[in-house]
Amino acid sequence: MTELAGVTELLLSRIRDVPDYPVPGVTFKDITPLLADPVAFTALTDALADFSVRHGATKIVGLEARGFILGAPVALRAGLGFIPVRKAGKLPGATLRQSYDLEYGSAEIEVHAEDLAAGDRVMVIDDVLATGGTAEASLELIRRSGAEVAGVAVLMELGFLEGRRKLVQALDGAPLEALITI
Repeated sequence: MTELAGVTELLLSRIRDVPDYPVPGVTFKDITPLLADPVAFTALTDALADFSVRHGATKIVGLEARGFILGAPVALRAGLGFIPVRKAGKLPGATLRQSYDLEYGSAEIEVHAEDLAAGDRVMVIDDVLATGGTAEASLELIRRSGAEVAGVAVLMELGFLEGRRKLVQALDGAPLEALITI
């Protein structure tokens, strides 16, 4: 068994299925048991930090809200800065804002305008890649700031929602790493 396979097995063993949440017919993947286990949380942090360093990241962007929980320790472990990407209206001062489509409507995310700049290589960290809308919007924000995209790394990809396919063009050759694909 490879080291990454062992990490994946550990992570999967700490993710709890919650049937019929938030609506009947949906099985929610609860990562709170993983976060509560220091061995599993450390393994996750190390794997995401290693990916970030291998791809030359100079900063980590964490997507609201669970991307904050994962991205901040990844940034610390990798010795990089951490930048939160928030829902619109949550950051004071000058921001860059990007809208994106949801299944039933639209939303906006934003980042402080001064937090990213030319020369930065930014790794986007989040818990789940679902439809890819938020990740795609974050890549646009990064590029609008003048920074480069180093890649996207997530704990879990919900492959049946085809978010990876949606991100191919937005990634423009940058890597996408999912430690677990469901």
